[in-house]
Amino acid sequence: MKSVIEKLSPTRVKLSIEVSFDELSPHIDGAYKTLSERINIPGFRKGKVPSAMIDQRVGRGAVLDEAINAALPTFYSQAAKENDVLVIGRPNVDITELKDKEKLAFTVEVDVRPELTLPNFSEIEIKVDDVKVADADIDEQIQSLRTRFGTLTTVEQAVITGSFVTIDLVATKDGAELEGGTANDLSYEVGSASMIDGLDEALIGLSAGDSKSFDTALVGMAEGEKGTVKVSVKAVKDRELPPVDDAFAKLASEFETLAELKADLSTRLTRLKEMEQGAQARDLLVERLTSTVDIPLPAEIIEAEVNEHLEKEGRLEDDKHRAEVNEEVKATISREFLLDSIVKAESVAVNESELTEYLVRAAARYGMSPDQFIKEVSEAGQVTTMVAEVARAKALAQVLGRVKVVDQSGKKVDLEALRPQNPPAVEEK
Repeated sequence: MKSVIEKLSPTRVKLSIEVSFDELSPHIDGAYKTLSERINIPGFRKGKVPSAMIDQRVGRGAVLDEAINAALPTFYSQAAKENDVLVIGRPNVDITELKDKEKLAFTVEVDVRPELTLPNFSEIEIKVDDVKVADADIDEQIQSLRTRFGTLTTVEQAVITGSFVTIDLVATKDGAELEGGTANDLSYEVGSASMIDGLDEALIGLSAGDSKSFDTALVGMAEGEKGTVKVSVKAVKDRELPPVDDAFAKLASEFETLAELKADLSTRLTRLKEMEQGAQARDLLVERLTSTVDIPLPAEIIEAEVNEHLEKEGRLEDDKHRAEVNEEVKATISREFLLDSIVKAESVAVNESELTEYLVRAAARYGMSPDQFIKEVSEAGQVTTMVAEVARAKALAQVLGRVKVVDQSGKKVDLEALRPQNPPAVEEK
């Protein structure tokens, strides 16, 4: 096979490919076999029809068409690899010459990831936030612990924001109860807005034994359609928080005194904020690069992705939303092109243990077991996408190690020292 590449634009190339019939021969044999399974000829079993009979019945041209259609992806992929291009989007193929028993020639026009000129990373300086742990940060952690170890006590009073209630819910539509629309003995913190739109407003002012109905959008309803929910209050409770003292420190931690607990929280928060410096440096580097590196974008692919997004939302004619989605797609593709260029420049490869570690972490984020998550990723054909994500993260970390990172006070930040050993166990905000 011979191939020649022609650069049509920074994001599009034309591959001219020539294949001898010796190379096409296995595909022609496969075409005869495929056609022999499809056609019925008296006196011959399917799959056993001689080649000459197939030529006579359907024509040599049909055999060549079948062989070429099967062979093109293989030769095209081989040519792209030989010419070191990272193709994206659908290729446009044109058969330019076909001489039976001699050669096949065709061209492929396809969008590719552009070749980017990356900066010298050792000359880049990134400024991140200072590490500051204020008394208010520690107090916030203490308050979170108090909330965790607080106790709920039934009170004889009307519901206010912050009250904890035990409620029953019944959902109806046009007076008929909806399937699965009943729930009993639910515990809910009023004001958390974590259940049903309108529930918080309906509960305010009710007391134990009271009920109230309100209209709201429910899961399963068509857009703009509403149902009615009746909420019945069975109990109203207040949370009593433990006092902040040494006894609380013993209850909420392994420490004997409040001073020891606060010192430990200060250490952990400092470590967490230092790790946040690393994440901030990474994000700022990507932001810097996407704004300074010339990243050509393929207009056709952007338009196709925008149209697909809008079509799913049923908003193809919404010009304002189209402009918003267009900017989002351009930003996403720019980031991918940038990171893929770094992966290539850094010769980054992903090993099995790195991919497995990534999949295990991703499974935890989705609340799934690693085995189940990996199975679904494989069935969806997303393994290659996952490998690309791991490679991008690895490449970015690699070049970030050469960037000078300082805090706002001018102090150098050692990103290598910030790599987490064990995640700090502090309360999430």
